Amino acid sequence: MCGEEAERFHSRRSLLRGAATAAVAVGAAVALPGVASAATEGHGHHGRGRVPVDKISIQLYSLRTALQADLPGTLSALADIGYRKVELAGTYGRTAEEFRGLLDKNRIRATSTHVGIDGDIDKTIADAKVLGNTRANVPFAAFDTIDGWTRFAGRLDTAARKFRQAGIPLGYHNHAHEFAPLGGVRPYDVLTRNTNPRYVHLEIDLFWAVEGGVDPVSLYRQHFPRVVQYHVKDRTADGKMVDPGKGVIDFPRIFRNTRANLHEYIVEHDNPTDPLSTAQTGFTYLRNVRF
Repeated sequence: MCGEEAERFHSRRSLLRGAATAAVAVGAAVALPGVASAATEGHGHHGRGRVPVDKISIQLYSLRTALQADLPGTLSALADIGYRKVELAGTYGRTAEEFRGLLDKNRIRATSTHVGIDGDIDKTIADAKVLGNTRANVPFAAFDTIDGWTRFAGRLDTAARKFRQAGIPLGYHNHAHEFAPLGGVRPYDVLTRNTNPRYVHLEIDLFWAVEGGVDPVSLYRQHFPRVVQYHVKDRTADGKMVDPGKGVIDFPRIFRNTRANLHEYIVEHDNPTDPLSTAQTGFTYLRNVRF
């Protein structure tokens, strides 16, 4: 994704988050699926399941301010924490080759990236190959009509076939609005029904799924085996985004019931106060959580 395109995606994400949070604040989180409560099945259960370290990643959007200030130093700090994988959202003024060099220096692999599909797809794919991506995801789309979503699904499916030819599967990353019906139809259902499961996988953002009133376990089971990546970020009972393990989302229940075919657990926080602290907290949580 080029810098300009990345900024457009991320500005939309910020606006969307404000709108979604305001909407759910009225109803509070007690009725939301996927959050921890005394009545949640298995909450408090500590099993033998654990997240393998080679499946832990972090979305670099969470560290954008630190990366803009000191790209080499921030990547080095992530390596010191223990990260060996990251998901990209832009290359911060560097070429794909330059960014790959910095990653290699720190023994970090950019296994995934967020990309746009409305620009030069051939260039996007070429950069993804240089960066070493094994997956790519469209991070955001929003339309006012089901027809708009249907047309987008067609473009996504077409792009995914081109990505797949290059050996890089393409997926879609959700927010909350995809689960809000338009004329009685959920955009997420339109996306999934009008894309080929062989070509388009799903990256479920757990915060936004819960924010949208969806149980991540049910969503995973409905679309198995298309769900291959999670964005792991937490929320408080009143809808505030917090670091993994600091809120009420019942990650042990989710992980325990959805571990098959999950390739990456990606730490993320859209607007962290201290990005490297969030990175450390997220990594530590995923290393220590048992389910």
